[in-house]
Amino acid sequence: MVVQSITGVKPGTDGASRLAARGVTVGYGTRTVIDGLDVAVPPGVVTTIIGPNGCGKSTLLRTLARLLKPTGGKVVLDGDDIARLRTRDVAKKLGLLPQAPVAPEGLTVSDLVARGRHPHQSWLRQWSSDDADVVARALAMTGVSDLADRPVDSLSGGQRQRVWISMTLAQGTDLLLLDEPTTYLDLAHAIDVLDLVDDLHESGCTVVMVLHDLNLATRYSDNLVVMREGSILAQGHPRDVITAELLHEAFGLRAKVIEDPVGDRPLIVPIGRTHVELDRLAPEL
Repeated sequence: MVVQSITGVKPGTDGASRLAARGVTVGYGTRTVIDGLDVAVPPGVVTTIIGPNGCGKSTLLRTLARLLKPTGGKVVLDGDDIARLRTRDVAKKLGLLPQAPVAPEGLTVSDLVARGRHPHQSWLRQWSSDDADVVARALAMTGVSDLADRPVDSLSGGQRQRVWISMTLAQGTDLLLLDEPTTYLDLAHAIDVLDLVDDLHESGCTVVMVLHDLNLATRYSDNLVVMREGSILAQGHPRDVITAELLHEAFGLRAKVIEDPVGDRPLIVPIGRTHVELDRLAPEL
């Protein structure tokens, strides 16, 4: 599928990070999850945050999206402290797909995607033909134009995820944050959604997402952020980051790391307890 940019602008051409956390400390109530974390999102690439359950992946993403307020440090968006920006201005620059979003019952696909234009509406600027064109392009980019009149709750999981991504695109932003976009999807639908993410990246979008499947994260990412206990353990291209030693340190996972036969990325082969002895004997077989 050939994808065109919603905004018509290729982001990140100056090489500067558009979104970064600087010394961020954040948590829930009295429990600190992330303490003094620094991370910058490279422009124009797909960044995926990985790590074991409870390490702070979604907390970091929600903080970058301004859904959580840091108790220390700050998040910077296009050079500005995101906490000082108006919500409407943030929504014009940054689109967020949360975990398992739910649409109102009976809402059609086109109506849901049109809600992405709300940040651009005001008393002085009502719905226009330009908004309709943006919504049409967003539907086309995600391959759901033929579903425009269908209720969202009648769609399959993969179709719904495409529609929600379409809504974030209708905001007119080229910076997308996706929190576990493949959750509850079977493998075929997960690949379908990640292929779409890859298309959006090729069209000029900067994407930050959280994934649990390590091999999918490795295959579809240009930049990995590996977290453990609220800190960043490693960051960089999958070829430079993924090693058997790192997997054991981050996840307590025993694995072999080999070359992916369908790409130039590493492939992770987990070794369960019943296979430890076979792995030890492998060089002798």
